[in-house]
Amino acid sequence: MDLEDAFQVVGEFGPYQKRAVAVLVLTQLYMACQSMLIVLVGSTPEYRIEQEKSGGVPSGQQELLQRVTFTEDIDSIVTEWFLIKHQAYKVSLAGSLFFAGLLVGNVVFGPLSDKIGRRPVYLTGLFFEVIFGYVTALAPSYEVFAVSRLLVGLMNGGIGLVCFVLTQEYVGKSYWAMTGTLTSMTFAVGIALFGALGYFIRPWRSLATVANSSGVLFFLLSVTLPESPRWLYSQGQTERAEEVLRYMALRNGNAANRLRLQRVSGAKAGNRDNRGAGVLQLVIHPVLRLRTMVLMYVWYACSLVYYGLTLGASETSGSRYVNVAMYGLVELPAYPLCIYFINKHWAGRRKSMASFLCLAGSACLCTTFIPENTGTLLSVTSLALLGKLMVSAAFNIAYVYTSELYPTVIRNAGLGVCSMSCRVGGILAPFVPSMRALHSSMPFTVFCLSGLSAGCLGLLLPETLNGPAAETLEELSSPTRGRVLESKALLYEDDKWKPNHK
Repeated sequence: MDLEDAFQVVGEFGPYQKRAVAVLVLTQLYMACQSMLIVLVGSTPEYRIEQEKSGGVPSGQQELLQRVTFTEDIDSIVTEWFLIKHQAYKVSLAGSLFFAGLLVGNVVFGPLSDKIGRRPVYLTGLFFEVIFGYVTALAPSYEVFAVSRLLVGLMNGGIGLVCFVLTQEYVGKSYWAMTGTLTSMTFAVGIALFGALGYFIRPWRSLATVANSSGVLFFLLSVTLPESPRWLYSQGQTERAEEVLRYMALRNGNAANRLRLQRVSGAKAGNRDNRGAGVLQLVIHPVLRLRTMVLMYVWYACSLVYYGLTLGASETSGSRYVNVAMYGLVELPAYPLCIYFINKHWAGRRKSMASFLCLAGSACLCTTFIPENTGTLLSVTSLALLGKLMVSAAFNIAYVYTSELYPTVIRNAGLGVCSMSCRVGGILAPFVPSMRALHSSMPFTVFCLSGLSAGCLGLLLPETLNGPAAETLEELSSPTRGRVLESKALLYEDDKWKPNHK
């Protein structure tokens, strides 16, 4: 039997898979706290600068005699290392270093997990993220803090990708949309919980320590997780894939003693198609090249708008802790909408993602016509929250959709490259609010143009609803009919992909 038939025997989403997916999904709570850490530990309180009088001091050195007094009772890296005025950029820099780490982590961990396996990469990354998280909490200087954020981001980006892929490869394809949505939903809950945690734990070192300690628990729970049977099958390790599937079936209470997978994958394990599966295939394969170019821009726009709005939560009026929680909770209605629309034949993955991106861009556009600090329901803050809701839905669909557009042998590499582009948006996001110096509406204009352009470009992609999941590049190259970026009939001859005219 093939892999999908095997999951029908084992159970597409049985009790064992539910427990395994629950561990991976709940790990998103820890990852959300690490992603949002700089929002609260980098809070800049109100302060005043007093000029101390001293005779005989040259005018060029008067600034040395200024005394800074913080008027808010806030303990953050800003108050500890006086990151104000000419040093204020270091707060945004720390946030950007985290996203730079995510970028490198996606590039390194994605292809690595395709090569050596999902489980060892995931466990190693989670272990070191916890270690570097404690370095953040105990950092003796800003420089150590900044480097630790880079390293935490490196691990976070890698395991976030592998974690998402595992939640889908443990279950049948009909549950991919649900498990992917649960992952994104739990991340949103993690943002809200981090806002509440910050309200009760004010010292920034204590907050960083408590937020990081949950990672220890999730690491211990993850040690028992098996390797992905889909990855084992795609690598030609059919016997090991059967062992994992039988173990799952046993824990699910199903009899699968006679479960036997087709040996075709083993025969392909040594051919040049699978040997060439890697990041290079995203460039030389005609179908993958075009899809990847579109998806990279879509992910970039999603990240820029998503994190640009989220990281600006502490700068809006009202309690910074309530704002952080609200920017997390506002995402939750987006995910039931995702599950509903992406499984409808008249909407599907492609149209739903494009529509949500365009709606996010439109909401950001509307903020440019609303005066700031209006007390009405239709305010800049409410429209920003609406934009956050829409882009959260689009971001979630992008994860599910992208994993379906890439075959198993190259899925993590494809997701890694798309996530790399996504992190470029994350790196730029902390600096977009500073564009208010040019014009108050400039940040939302950037978000608007990014969302609208990505939504329109996403319509070029093929629909994957109710289609079979490709396991190898050969399956991707089977003859089909459809859009410009749909799979074409291709053959790999003379080290090149050529049209199949047979």
